[in-house]
Amino acid sequence: MKGDNRIANRAARYLVWVPAALVAFYVAISWSGWRHQAAQAAGLGARMTCSCRYVEGRGLESCQEDLAGMPWMALVRYGDDPAARRVTASIPMMAERSAVLREGFGCLPDKP
Repeated sequence: MKGDNRIANRAARYLVWVPAALVAFYVAISWSGWRHQAAQAAGLGARMTCSCRYVEGRGLESCQEDLAGMPWMALVRYGDDPAARRVTASIPMMAERSAVLREGFGCLPDKP
């Protein structure tokens, strides 16, 4: 009877740890790809929103609606610096990009 209880406990541990290990493995091998996609989304969001905001003269909220249906864009958070004419777009813990208005050139990436 005691041996059956040990087997049941061992099986219960495997039912918890095996799926958790598989999820951790999947996240580990996917993380760099997710970061790359997040960086692309943040860069696109920064440049498009900067152009919308400072070239077209629209409000930040109005500009965000233009990108709403695109992949990853629901995760992007925007910051606006009107004094520097800079828009920063970020996906928390993954990527941050900014774009600034350069007279005669439009909005360009501020930092890689």
